[in-house]
Amino acid sequence: MMMGAARLPLSRMAGLEFWKLCGSGTGEGFTPRPNPAVCAILCTWRDEATARRALAEEPLFRRYRNRAAEHWTVFLGTTSVRGQWSGRTPFAAEAPSAGDGPLAALTRATVKPWVAPWFWRREPDVSRAIGADPSVIFKIGIGELPLVQQITFSIWPDRASMARFARADGPHARAVAAVREGQWFREELYARFAILGDVGTWDGQRPLARIGRQT
Repeated sequence: MMMGAARLPLSRMAGLEFWKLCGSGTGEGFTPRPNPAVCAILCTWRDEATARRALAEEPLFRRYRNRAAEHWTVFLGTTSVRGQWSGRTPFAAEAPSAGDGPLAALTRATVKPWVAPWFWRREPDVSRAIGADPSVIFKIGIGELPLVQQITFSIWPDRASMARFARADGPHARAVAAVREGQWFREELYARFAILGDVGTWDGQRPLARIGRQT
């Protein structure tokens, strides 16, 4: 109910340029089984100062904090983006590259309904692979609509570790090849971000502590 009621206040929030309300799957989110206990809000703001002010002061976000058992917000600056989301490109690549430092990766796709069973059949192997990777700092799967509008978000210590996972022969690489060959996606977007800081905790911890980026 709180997620559904957020649409009107978000549409009127000063400095908010793009937003999406998302649910998650069970476990780390990479499953078609919904987890009503974990929700996500993705927002693109005019600038970092506006984002931090809104998070601290807007009544909507105060209500979420007051009712939540736990909350965690990550502030990001876009370094690269390609593709579209709901017919537009919601991020502008303005932040300097993270170089060899930590970065976040976001992928978003609208899966063609008739190939969704094949897409989700590969999910358990990909989930196990990323879960077993010691380099990944944080990962979660979220989505706008169950089964067909999916988002993955992950944080890595550096570009090399992310590239090794993405390109190494294994479940993820084979899934990417199948997507390309079968043209499974109606719309897709890929973005990379520099990490600017965070607020709150996840499972009682601050994941960015592993990379020394708590601000």
